[in-house]
Amino acid sequence: MLNIIDALKLAAEFLEKKNIESPRLNAELLLCKILYSDRVGIYTQFDKPLKNSELTQYRELLQRKSRHEPLQYILGSVNFYGLTFLVDNNVLIPRPETELLVSCVLENMDSSDVNLLDIGCGSGNIGITIGKLVPDSKVTCLDISSEALSLAQKNAKLNSVNDIEFIKSDILRENLHAKKYDLVISNPPYVSISEKKNMQKEIVDHEPAIALFVQDEMLFYKRICEICRSILKSSGKLFFEIGQGQAERVLALLRENNFHNIKIERDLYKIERIIWGELQ
Repeated sequence: MLNIIDALKLAAEFLEKKNIESPRLNAELLLCKILYSDRVGIYTQFDKPLKNSELTQYRELLQRKSRHEPLQYILGSVNFYGLTFLVDNNVLIPRPETELLVSCVLENMDSSDVNLLDIGCGSGNIGITIGKLVPDSKVTCLDISSEALSLAQKNAKLNSVNDIEFIKSDILRENLHAKKYDLVISNPPYVSISEKKNMQKEIVDHEPAIALFVQDEMLFYKRICEICRSILKSSGKLFFEIGQGQAERVLALLRENNFHNIKIERDLYKIERIIWGELQ
């Protein structure tokens, strides 16, 4: 019967042969899931034998990882802005760049009593995080995917955010209801389909294409700027996450749609990542 340390060694070797990045770390985190432990915990009992049922589960998770499935999907959750969010292959995995988007919103809110719309909410990580940290806010999360909205509802409950509404809508084809918002926030699909060939297998094969790829990189930015003229209050603010090299085009769209006081924030890699402006 294999003990913990030997199982980790074999697992790391297996993942390395499958060209998985950080094979040892992946092996450790997957075993932590099986044993309901953390990394310190498994090393304090490294000579403990694993049960046959645990080994069977471990092999199944290793097989999933060997097919380049993202670790976050296998573990079933991810940390975002200090909160825990359930994730599966119906939603994008929340990333550090989007934490910057949340920070920009929090730093530029004129009041804590705001109506906020998160367009393309996915797991709900943006709207729910703000709803958690700003309890007076009223959050609406919108997405085209019923599966994503179902998961977002679970995440709202998991993080005890109650003053929140979920709406299924295709903003490219439908008009939004007449409710007015103080803030509109979106991390829309902005990766050109032509870029697929240059992206990691984990992303292309497992994350939802509908949340990532577009033929026209500006498609959602154009549409959201347009609908904000009717759903955003005067002096309301629109916040976007943007892709590398897109800042000037999105800036032009904001100006064309009567936004001013426009600001751009760079991420840790000095890439222009967040842009926001105020509706005149």
